Amino acid sequence: MWKTILLPLATVTMLAACGNSPGEQAILGGGAGAVGGAVLGGDPLVGAAVGAGGNVLFCQAYPHRCRR
Repeated sequence: MWKTILLPLATVTMLAACGNSPGEQAILGGGAGAVGGAVLGGDPLVGAAVGAGGNVLFCQAYPHRCRR
């Protein structure tokens, strides 16, 4: 049960701190993805790759939704 609470909270927290540059966005998204992968019992490296790419794409597509 704690996984269903911790993972969304960590993801929202990391996305709320979107980063000022694509590099920062990739680092923050990668961190959230790695934590998510580890918490869910998956591969943290795959989670980091997906999180980094997803966060950069989201922040570049919707910059007004990211806090900077």
